[in-house]
Order: sequence, then structure tokens, then C-alpha cells
Amino acid sequence: MTLQLGDTAPDFEAETTEGVLRFHDWLGSSWSVLFSHPKDFTPVCTTELGEVARLKPEFDRRNVKVVGLSVDPVSDHHAWSGDIAETQGHALNFPLIADASRKIADLYGMIHPNASDTMTVRSVFVIGPDKKLKLTLTYPASTGRNFPEILRAIDSLQLTARYSVATPVNWEEGEDVIIVPSVSDAEAKQKFPGGWKTLKPYLRIVPQPGHDGAD
Repeated sequence: MTLQLGDTAPDFEAETTEGVLRFHDWLGSSWSVLFSHPKDFTPVCTTELGEVARLKPEFDRRNVKVVGLSVDPVSDHHAWSGDIAETQGHALNFPLIADASRKIADLYGMIHPNASDTMTVRSVFVIGPDKKLKLTLTYPASTGRNFPEILRAIDSLQLTARYSVATPVNWEEGEDVIIVPSVSDAEAKQKFPGGWKTLKPYLRIVPQPGHDGAD
């Protein structure tokens, strides 16, 4: 069964580079990014894991726990970690799941048989503190992911979870946002006392709430 937005992220227990991980317990009240890579000792994956290690303080700042997965064993993960540190300049600082049985990959639909029936594709799952699936991305094995874009999407998810807003195309942290159509003008006056700009009745632009003192 394909996971859909709003579904509860399947729980699991797995061996990782940092010991046994019980997923829902490990999540606690945090957000999470669970991402798969096709295989250890491969070039694109090496660059990705180094980048996530470099960006980990940014994930931490957003209360987001990151965890990687491949179908290779933990012994390979540990051996590979030296290559990642050497070539990317950043050592692994988050757990990598060993999923040799492909149990977790099957739970999350990480194996696409028409692409490869043995390796996981580059899946990304953003999971909220309520354990619900908030965002999914799927890349082919040949295309490395843009993790700054994933951080940008998390900024939007966290903002829109707190306020009655949506983020427009190419939005970045601190830029104007959109009041969602389900909020009436009367309600908006209470929620956004600083006012907004109406381009169309369904398109009302407001400064980002909570940013530099904005309400």
C-alpha cells in the first residue's frame, strides 16, 4: 500500500550505526526526515550523506531528527563512513539504518521494481511530531537531492502548521505569505491585526507571522 500525506508513518525497530532504533520512540515530539539511499559505497550517496552531516545543525535548529537507510548491513555503513568523512569533509553525525531484510523499505515503498528490484530509490519522508506524513519526495538513483530545498519545505510546513497561512512559489524564510482562503476577512482581522494586501479575494498577502515581531 502506498503511503499518502496524512498517513501515520509506520513504526519499526531497526539496527543502525548508533544502535537499535525504535522509530516512534526515537521521534518523541520532534519532526523527522527519513531518507533512503540506493547502496553504500556509491558516489552520489557519498555526497548526499556528507551534505546532511554538514547541514545537521540546521535540522537541529528546526527540531528535526534525520535518519538514513539502505539495504546494506551496519558493518558496511561503518566502513563507508570513513570514505564520507574523507571525501566530503563531514563525518556522519546521525544514524544510518541497516535494512537488509527490506522490511522498512517495503513498509515505506522505497523500492520501485521498474527502477530496481534490489535497491531503494532516493525517497524522502518528512514526518511531524504527530507521527503523520507531511511531505514525500522520490528521486531516481542517478539524481542527488537538494537538501537546502528540503529545509525550505520544512520551514514552510512548520510555519503553516502554526498559522493559517500558505507559502507561495519559491517562498523563503522571512518573505510574505498567503492567508488561506478558509479564513474569512473578519477572522483575518483577528489573526493578522497588522493588515494584509488583497490582490484578489482569494489571494491575500501578509507578512510572515512570527518573523521579526510580525503577528
